[in-house]
Formats: sequence, structure tokens, C-alpha cells
Amino acid sequence: MKIAYFVHDLTDPAVARRVRMLQAGGAEPVVLGFRREAAAPVTLEGAPVVDLGRTYDARLGHRAAVTALTALGAARLRRHLRGATVVMARTLEMLAVAEAARAFTGSRARLVYECLDIHRLMLGEGAKSRAMRAVERGLMRRADLLVVSSPAFLTHYFEPMQGVGRDLAIETLLVENKLLELAPSAEAPRAAPPPGPPWRIAWMGAIRCAKSLDIFTDLAARRPDLVEVRIHGRPAQAEFADFDGQVAAAPNLSFGGAYRPGDLARLYGEAHLCWAIDYMEEGLNSSWLLPNRLYEASRFGVPAIALKDVQTGRRLAELGIGLRMGDPGELEAVLQALTPAAYAALRRDLAAVSESAFVADANDCRRLVESLAGTPFSEAPEPSSQAQQKLTAKAIPSPEHYQGEAV
Repeated sequence: MKIAYFVHDLTDPAVARRVRMLQAGGAEPVVLGFRREAAAPVTLEGAPVVDLGRTYDARLGHRAAVTALTALGAARLRRHLRGATVVMARTLEMLAVAEAARAFTGSRARLVYECLDIHRLMLGEGAKSRAMRAVERGLMRRADLLVVSSPAFLTHYFEPMQGVGRDLAIETLLVENKLLELAPSAEAPRAAPPPGPPWRIAWMGAIRCAKSLDIFTDLAARRPDLVEVRIHGRPAQAEFADFDGQVAAAPNLSFGGAYRPGDLARLYGEAHLCWAIDYMEEGLNSSWLLPNRLYEASRFGVPAIALKDVQTGRRLAELGIGLRMGDPGELEAVLQALTPAAYAALRRDLAAVSESAFVADANDCRRLVESLAGTPFSEAPEPSSQAQQKLTAKAIPSPEHYQGEAV
């Protein structure tokens, strides 16, 4: 089954993960998209890539213009859509391009809208926000399926504000940002870092929250004996006054740059806790999302820190895991009160949760592809006893030892 996959950033690691899922589910994707880096990859996980040009973070006007021009010239994409069963678009701007390409080329493929964030521009009451919502509603009327990564996107935005399930009869599908593992890990278990202060916090993935950085630099300056923060990922520089300078000036803060999926086990293996709090769009998207780091940290046995009144905190509460705070001002007191015994209990609670809560497997990939195509999903046969032993070996290890892969 061929899928024409339109993406906002060819260099986003999360796009590569979705491509792997499509391939593991039996699809043959061709990836068409913009890029945020100087050069586009020639292929993505072996799938052919069509470079539509460069766009930039925080430059919405430029992105709108490039999107419009690309949509108007979408007829040139005819050969890439030929034979596609599904045309799938990641983000609203790509939905506009994908639908234009489908219309100009006469494609009868199913149209799928994949929405993994709700931008603050979509939520205002001004003329621009209302116009953007109207554009989205118009495009969604032509779509067959809406894919979201958090149920809160439906309950707080798509259902009350866009009329999904009321005025819009589009199907919906929840696909969480789980870690993708198609085979058992061959890496040996890693010893946990010795418990006790300074508590080492991993802040991983899409680094875009200036308020979180302020919290860390303030606490580390006052209590270098209590906390150490290791940052890895891709900072959204436009969201910070001086990210590099602020990190360099703070004791016990370090930035390790971007990483590969294969680095996750090592990086989380060096941490006690994971920061799963985001204030970039406080009260809006930041309160509704379920971030990659929630699944990645949990997979590798690292308890997450979250606010209890947002979707991430509610998910942790459902699973009975993690540290859940009412306010970021509680962080110092929470870490001060955390004993080695209490930390071991956090890890035991996490180890008791089924790995399927954090990891997507081959059946999940098949389910996704068949849902995109609008066909029923049938479970794969039970694995043999030998295969079952391998799968069992993947379970999250004990609090003393664990192994380990954004945004």
C-alpha cells in the first residue's frame, strides 16, 4: 500500500519514527515535505523523499507564503501521488498542500490529517485565529480521518471548537507518541545511578520552554547540592533570549546537543528523573499534549516529573507512577524530601506497568496502517514460545538495573 506522506520538517526525528511505523505496518511511504535544515535527506528510513523547500521556526508569515505557493504548484507532484491509497498530512500547513495535490492530480486516495500540536494561533478570538480555524474546518470536511496524539486535543479543541462529532463527521484515531520497538533490545542492562542528591534530571527532546529553563537555572544556582540538569535535544532558539548563555552560566546545567534514537538508553541511564513539564503554551497545548519524553523515560525506567492538573500528570496518575506537582515552585521541596527509599519505590511502581503503555510494536504499526486505509485490523497470531521468551525479556527491568532508544 502506497502512502504519500506530507510533513512539515523532513529533518524532524519524530517524522522518521512515523515513517518506520508505516513501513512496519506494511505500507510503502513516499515522504514529501519542507525542511528546517540547510539540506534535505535523500531518503528517510529508506523511503524516497521529495524536498519542497526550506521553512523556519517562528516565521509563520514566511511559512504561510511558502505553503500557498507550494499548494498552487501541487500539480507537479502528480507522479509522486500516482498509485497512492492514502494521502497523509502532518500539521495544518501540510494538509493544505496535500489536499491541493490530491485535487490537482485527480487522486482518489483517502485524506488523513495528523495533528500532534494545537498552535496558539488556532485558539484566539481575533480575526486571524477565526480565519485559521475556518480554513482548518474547510479542509477537514474533505478529510476522511483525523489522527491525534492525545485525547485532550479532541476534548478541548476539535470537539468543542471545530465541531468534530457534531458538525464534522470525520473519523478520529488516537496514536500516542510511544517509543517504537520492532525487535527486542540487544543492549545489556545498565546500572541505575546511585540514588540521592544531587538528583539528576534529564530534559530531552524538543527544548522550547523558557520558563522551565528559568526554573532550573534558579534552583541550580541556589541548590547545586540538590539538583543537576542534563539537557539533550533540539532547542527552539526563538523561544529563548539566550539559551546557550543561560545554560553556560548556570552551575550543574549542561547541554549535550542533539541525539539519535539509539542514544536514549544511555542518556536516560544517566538520569534519576525526567522533566515532562512544558509551559510554552501554558493552559493550552502544553496542558493537553502527551510528550515523547513521557514514553521514552518510562520505557527506560526513569520516573517523570509532571504537573498534576495537565494531561501528562493525569496520565501518570492513571498509571500510578511519577512525581506529580501542583506548582513548579514545589520542585525544591519535592527533591529535598525525596529519599533513596522513596526513589526506589518510584522505580518499582514504574517497573510494574506493562511495557505496552510506553512502547509501540509491530501490531500497533499494522493497526495504524489499516486504520489509515479504512480497513479492519486483525491481530497477528500469538508468537511461538521461543519468540515469547524474547518478548518477555524486553520488560522494564528492576529498580536496580534497567536497559534502554521527540520530539
